[in-house]
Amino acid sequence: MSEYAVGIIGWGTYWPEQIQTAGEIAERSGLPVHVIADKIGVRQKRVAGPEDHCSVMAAKAGEVALRRAGVKPEEVDLVLYHGSEFKDYVVWSAATKVQALLGCSRAAAFEAYALCAGTPVALKIARGLMRDDESLRKVLLVTASREADLVSYEDPGARFMYSFGAGGGAMLLSRDDTTHQVLGSAVISDGSLSENVVMPAGGSRTPCSAETQPKDHRLTTFRLDEMGERLTEVSMPNFEAVVRKALSGTGKRPDEIAFLGAVHMKRSFHEALLSQLGLPADRAIYLEDYGHVQSVDQVLALELAAERGMLKPGDLIVLLGAGTGYTWSATAIRW
Repeated sequence: MSEYAVGIIGWGTYWPEQIQTAGEIAERSGLPVHVIADKIGVRQKRVAGPEDHCSVMAAKAGEVALRRAGVKPEEVDLVLYHGSEFKDYVVWSAATKVQALLGCSRAAAFEAYALCAGTPVALKIARGLMRDDESLRKVLLVTASREADLVSYEDPGARFMYSFGAGGGAMLLSRDDTTHQVLGSAVISDGSLSENVVMPAGGSRTPCSAETQPKDHRLTTFRLDEMGERLTEVSMPNFEAVVRKALSGTGKRPDEIAFLGAVHMKRSFHEALLSQLGLPADRAIYLEDYGHVQSVDQVLALELAAERGMLKPGDLIVLLGAGTGYTWSATAIRW
């Protein structure tokens, strides 16, 4: 066994009880139901309740991951939160709260952000830290999102965000372990899109004040047409490039991927991406019953694939993300 092997030995998710259907989204947005369900690609999604804060949802997912792995909280050496920045409080670490909620008394805790590209980025960071520091034997990655709270269904500029849902996810990594071994990760970014999707107020450019309006505290898209044109130009090439880069050390081609755990995207692009990579539809799961839950998407896809018996020993798995900003990320795993 390689002394640098890092494997995924546990994973888990948490979902709020309340469900919002495509019909309800259509009623609020004024769009036809078929547009929500078929084009945006959401039949239903979860809505956070009053107590479903990101730290709580991430901790509940972490409990599942630890239980699945048979690892006690005090055995965890590091808790890394890579979920939404819209969390319990601003300018605050959710990672340390999760550490406390789980009872990971020995663990260090910090956060890393790559928005919806977060899971492969967190896997890359954690694997690198574990290679460099032999004391990091067990690392718990946790994530959660309720960014749907920041989306106005009356804002046409937020249309592509109508799919946003709520939930939590977690993965437990183990050093010197080839169980579901992490083989490599890659990241590509395009800063020309850095300010296209923002919440206008609340940061240092426009601090909260009596003059800021409720709409200023919602996510919106600036220069929507320009963003659409630019994304159309770069997204497919960057998705393919980041997959190939993550696979570069494996000797495998994209069409040899046994399962692709991809971020939720509009249905037509999801289908086109599979085609571009040379993959049939049955090597992925479209997350139409959950919507887009930031960096929880990849954990969910992996969990669903395992539950449905889609993964077998030796399979090549790729987790794929993309986050506004704009960043594309991928991680290769040998099941």
